[in-house]
Amino acid sequence: MKQLTAIAFMVMVVAACNLSSKLGKTSSSDSNSSSGNSGKTAAEPAEKPNPTAAQTAALANGQEVKWDEQGMSWTLPPGWKKQTVSPNSFQYDSNGAFLIVSISALSPDFPTDLSLRSYHESANVRKKNGEVDEVKWLELGGARGVEFRESKQPGAGDIRRLQWMTYRKFANQTQLVNFMLSTSSGKFDSRSDELYAIMYSMKLVH
Repeated sequence: MKQLTAIAFMVMVVAACNLSSKLGKTSSSDSNSSSGNSGKTAAEPAEKPNPTAAQTAALANGQEVKWDEQGMSWTLPPGWKKQTVSPNSFQYDSNGAFLIVSISALSPDFPTDLSLRSYHESANVRKKNGEVDEVKWLELGGARGVEFRESKQPGAGDIRRLQWMTYRKFANQTQLVNFMLSTSSGKFDSRSDELYAIMYSMKLVH
């Protein structure tokens, strides 16, 4: 299971980097490009975390874990353990569920607004194709991002993901923040309160 998650994570990072590269090449011709989350995305409503009672209960007696290098933290339920923490990657797991966060540094003039809209549009296309069943603008820790959830997978053991992406300025860098929670499709519903609670607990400097 860990090997499959690692492979999925690498595919996700490569895809994100490819899109970042393509958008970077077109930034000079897009008058709406900016180095922050502004323009059209700023005018569209974004939901804020509103945990249910069950989601709040999932974090009872939980632990706050901090990623000091990136100015981020989360509250995790009891039993979650550290896998790997490095300057650009943060991974915890618990009984087949995974929290994976990656940071990608970009050029200062990278068109973050254009890219974020592209991620949102791509997720909506995937929703029309049945690949994801939830897409929304979601604000976490004061940062506006795109949240999407993969649809139930064919096999109970197949990985199903809950993901959120945003851009920010931090440590003199323009960064893509890629946040993902996952577990097997067969266990996703029973652990969804736990996963959403972790996501909603996110705090970050930006």
